[in-house]
Amino acid sequence: MPGSAGLGPVGCAMLGGMDHPGTDQLPTYADVEAAAAVIEGIAHRTPVLRSRRLDELAGCEVHLKAEHLQRVGAFKFRGALTALSAFDAAQRRGGVVAYSSGNHAQAVALAARELGIPAVIVMPHDAPELKVEATLGYGAEVVRYDRYTQDREAIGAEIAGERGMTLVPPYDHPHVIAGQGTAVKELLEDAGALDVVVTPLGGGGLLSGSILAARALAPAARLYGVEPAAGDDGRRSLEEGRIVHIDPPRTIADGAQTLHLGELTFPIIRDGVAAVLTATDEELVASMRLVAATLKQVVEPTGVLALAAVLSGAVPDVAGRRVGVVLSGGNVDIGRFAALVSDD
Repeated sequence: MPGSAGLGPVGCAMLGGMDHPGTDQLPTYADVEAAAAVIEGIAHRTPVLRSRRLDELAGCEVHLKAEHLQRVGAFKFRGALTALSAFDAAQRRGGVVAYSSGNHAQAVALAARELGIPAVIVMPHDAPELKVEATLGYGAEVVRYDRYTQDREAIGAEIAGERGMTLVPPYDHPHVIAGQGTAVKELLEDAGALDVVVTPLGGGGLLSGSILAARALAPAARLYGVEPAAGDDGRRSLEEGRIVHIDPPRTIADGAQTLHLGELTFPIIRDGVAAVLTATDEELVASMRLVAATLKQVVEPTGVLALAAVLSGAVPDVAGRRVGVVLSGGNVDIGRFAALVSDD
């Protein structure tokens, strides 16, 4: 694997228009292209999976971007690596702090290890132990909190201030958004023009990055984000024309238990999606079971949000269309997975 010595200057130079994390500057497709150059050879170029049986069930031609096969088991590595690669020398010495229920945690921890940057990750007590163990295994320090009574954003900001670290949030960050957009950039390059693109939606990093990529490579495509039915803050935000904040949703889709969209992701999503849709936990389980049975792939509940909406018919007008779907992650304890997909 390429070492960190050559990565930092490239990242800072190519992403020089956004060289201070926390800026309110909206990223563009040029930033997605720059991110693609930064992560090339370090992040995986994940495959696009196809299944005749899946096409029959969905009534359309489904192209699955297999981000559960990405390093750390989720698309999040793309954004974390892009963001940390743009750190200047002082930021690298000071270290990075992030908050996450799991996938961003692992992504920042691994990216930090690759670049020789100290990392502290704020994770909820109920985060899947598989994700906590992986984060620790990548060398990060983990600070736990209660997602239902404590504010992870405040905790992260406090640690950053006390220790002189740079905070990299899981979605509302221009480098993160640009990095996540590389997944759909690759999907469109490998699958060709698509009529519809559907991604999971939590805080909006993946969806907003996907919008940037699709605008440039498939401008006629309709884009949809899919969030848990128990946590429909994105749908409500679009309806009300403002960022709606909700209480922590109770759903098996732990990677999408976000409380609100971001100041950067909201305007991109507002201006770029056809709609925000939802999927129930039951639909997620059915989709996990189907992916395991037909494609022999293990995908976590959050990872099948987009596919669940396609299979349930929530995504409109897909009959006979070419539909791109992002399987966003596969970090689920095998015992938990077996219990969820069991027919018993």
